[in-house]
Amino acid sequence: MTKNGRKQPAARPTALRRRSPARPRATKPAAVSLGSGAQRHSLVEQLQGLGFSEYEARAYIALLQSSPATAYEVSKAAGLPRANTYSALEICTQKGAVQPFSQNPTRYVPVDPQNLLARIARDTSSRCQQLASDLSHLKAREERDFVWNLQGADAVNAMIAEMIANARVHVWIKAHEDVVETHRTALRDATERGVTIMIILFGQDEARFRFNDNVRIYLHEGNGVRVGNADNLFTITTDFKTALTAKMHGEVYAAYTRSEPIVTMAESLIRHDLYLAEIFQRFGTQIDEAFGPFLASLRRSYFSPEQVACLEQTLVGLGAAAELKPKASSKGTTRTTTRRDSAATRTA
Repeated sequence: MTKNGRKQPAARPTALRRRSPARPRATKPAAVSLGSGAQRHSLVEQLQGLGFSEYEARAYIALLQSSPATAYEVSKAAGLPRANTYSALEICTQKGAVQPFSQNPTRYVPVDPQNLLARIARDTSSRCQQLASDLSHLKAREERDFVWNLQGADAVNAMIAEMIANARVHVWIKAHEDVVETHRTALRDATERGVTIMIILFGQDEARFRFNDNVRIYLHEGNGVRVGNADNLFTITTDFKTALTAKMHGEVYAAYTRSEPIVTMAESLIRHDLYLAEIFQRFGTQIDEAFGPFLASLRRSYFSPEQVACLEQTLVGLGAAAELKPKASSKGTTRTTTRRDSAATRTA
């Protein structure tokens, strides 16, 4: 009822409006700090190493810090020109590094770094394996005829160490014990993996290098004494495949090769020194009587004048320079009889 007594009309029911459900809104998480600019620069460089351009890397990093984001927002966060940002995001999408999230305007989200990098690793590994297979068919036949010249003790010893480390069958050496000592540990390690070691040794301390049953040592010509100029060289061969000969005193230099004829020649020389050592051990007295101490008469016949002069000085130092006494044989040829100084007595 109103104040004047009139009846108030009843209120009409109002139609309820049907509200459409609220659309979910993408919310931006708090920006993640990457620390210093140096750290950001390092991340950009590492992504570049995986095939990203600088702009692509910076756009991806910006999305990791705050996403989803429009190209305009990425350009501001990454400090990129807007036109370049669109192309960078498009390429990142093609690479599977980012994904479009919505349209009008297009927003982007980054692919999780662990998933992204795992996929890149798989793809790169597969590509490298296929490429290695494809390129192997283009590889020229291995050239073995080269001879490499090495200068300096460091370079020469490094190559010797590499040869020993790579040996799988045998290592043959002809050298003075002082030079062999430099590679003693490497030689011992080789024997422990089953490599056979054979050494023609100048010196007397053969026991120091007899590590186990995989080692055979022979004193050069049965006595280990250096006589000729060539006795100052270091020679090593491995597995019938490689050879190196080096001058290890004074100015150090060497020649290394995989040439089959040269390797065969070097191994043949070492093998014949082994034969001589065995022969001297059994027939040393007769050989001394026939050719003088240290094969002096043979060496005098086939050495150059300079080598003969060096030989005479060596014999003087060894106390074996007495004149060889000629003795006529029944056939009219000349034989010599000498004595071998006790300092150079053969050892088994």
